[in-house]
Amino acid sequence: MMVLEANGLSISFGGVRAIDDVSIAIASGQVFSIIGPNGSGKTTLFNLVSGIYLPNDGNIRLAGETVTGLAPEQLARRGLSRTFQNLQIFSRMTVLENVMVGRHRHERTGIMADLLHWPSVPRQNRATRDAARAALARAGLAGEDDRPAGSLAYGALKRLEIARALASEPKLLLLDEPAAGCNPVETQDIDRIIRAIVKDGITVVLVEHDMRLVMNISDRIHVLASGRTLTEGTPDQVRSDPAVIQAYLGVHGSQEAVRAFD
Repeated sequence: MMVLEANGLSISFGGVRAIDDVSIAIASGQVFSIIGPNGSGKTTLFNLVSGIYLPNDGNIRLAGETVTGLAPEQLARRGLSRTFQNLQIFSRMTVLENVMVGRHRHERTGIMADLLHWPSVPRQNRATRDAARAALARAGLAGEDDRPAGSLAYGALKRLEIARALASEPKLLLLDEPAAGCNPVETQDIDRIIRAIVKDGITVVLVEHDMRLVMNISDRIHVLASGRTLTEGTPDQVRSDPAVIQAYLGVHGSQEAVRAFD
């Protein structure tokens, strides 16, 4: 089953074609990575798929349903969640509260219930806290509930963003450079978390510059260059593709490129 299909996506900004006729099809249970040089359109493609941008052309289907033009909150209700390249953490809130925010689509009571102190409110709050703690445990942050989020180390903040995305119980999780700025130990933690997520049945779409992480963890890799599809295939196919090596470092840097992908 294809959990995500995007056909012929294109978008322009000020006359510049940022994404040009890109199509992807992602099977359930995969780690599907999108890579490319800086400025190739990776995050723009993410923004199209997650409803932040509306494509000029093309269509998007999520689990067989056409979702082109739906807002991010509508996509979240249908099981799509994402993280961002730049940290989006509420630093003055606790770690647990940050993750509880990601649980909002499962909330059933509103402001009137809170004002009238309906019995359903504390029950829902307990359920939300329990689910948030479970998401923290999956991200390796068990026991950090009451710490101010701003006091966490950088690598832990990256994992906190993943925990918040998991709290919505997605079937498709988009991770935008989850290992950016992480040291090797922190990157190994991200690798472990992604593998566990997929084992639990969640499909992961990954944008990432760390090629060792990408090559180790991906089932399929889609390569962009200047907003267009360069190639797609398995890690072995992509790492040995001369066009991919040239796109990253040029013909004269082929040996360095090969080492970067190993």
